[in-house]
Amino acid sequence: MRNTSIPQTDLTPSAICLGSSHFGNGIAPADAYALLDMYVTCGGNFIDTAAVYANWLPGEKNSSEKTIGRWLARTGKREKLFIGTKGAHPDLATMHISRMSPREIVDDLNSSLGNLQTDWIDLYWLHRDDPARPVAEIIDTLHAQVVAGKIRYFGCSNWRVDRIAEAQTYAGAKGITGFVANQMRWSLAAMDPKTESDPTTVAMDGESYAYHRQSGLAAIPYSSQAGGYFQKMAERREVRPAQQKSYGSPGNARRLARVQQLAQETGLSVSQIVLAYLTSQLFPTIPIVGCRTVAQVEESMQAGDVQLTNAQVVWLAGESA
Repeated sequence: MRNTSIPQTDLTPSAICLGSSHFGNGIAPADAYALLDMYVTCGGNFIDTAAVYANWLPGEKNSSEKTIGRWLARTGKREKLFIGTKGAHPDLATMHISRMSPREIVDDLNSSLGNLQTDWIDLYWLHRDDPARPVAEIIDTLHAQVVAGKIRYFGCSNWRVDRIAEAQTYAGAKGITGFVANQMRWSLAAMDPKTESDPTTVAMDGESYAYHRQSGLAAIPYSSQAGGYFQKMAERREVRPAQQKSYGSPGNARRLARVQQLAQETGLSVSQIVLAYLTSQLFPTIPIVGCRTVAQVEESMQAGDVQLTNAQVVWLAGESA
């Protein structure tokens, strides 16, 4: 599998990142270990998690990070992998209350280090933003953790373009490295924003896309396969009503038809083309895949070596890129 260099860093993660939102709760630890083992066997080296992952399910808190930490301790693979985790997420019971003070950011980071059984995080993400908090305070807090050796680089998740640009300008003026990547919801299957239940999430849109093209900032999208929507539709499998409501638009129907046509022409699977649409962008893009079976890991990883032409990328989306 090819690797993708993240600008302004010495990070060279694999073209596909393994997500872990249900590890430990929802996906039993033994099954999560099997997914991690297969991912590494297929050439993967970039694992994404978060302090809050799986906390919405009954069971052990912070189970995703802790499951990965136990796997790392058992396998001794920490030195060979790039680990990314996210903090500064609101408490799930009080999503309207921000948790982005310097103390909360540092407390979450220290907790994640313990959960993951590691001395450093390769890419530390702010899981949400608080527009009322000055970017200077946020960047200074994160940079201090770089200096302390607890994180190598940091990124933002679910931030608006104007806030990202403001933070980057501040970091540049101080002569330090700011955000090296942005994590947003993005898939070839476009979600109807009116169906999003969490207003604190941010999706890739025209403004964000233009910013990434202009700046070269790396994108690490989540929900990269839209819950397998195109694959399910192509195979005429049952789609949950909520998923159909989110993705069942005429525009997505046209995109699916193009995906199926390209699949016939190339021999690739629908899910591989959906992922290759992202990995073949004109700026560094590493999609996060949320797999539940070893077979899904194998198929997703095969997309890491697929390179579409820019003309194919534009055609699949049916719009100018």
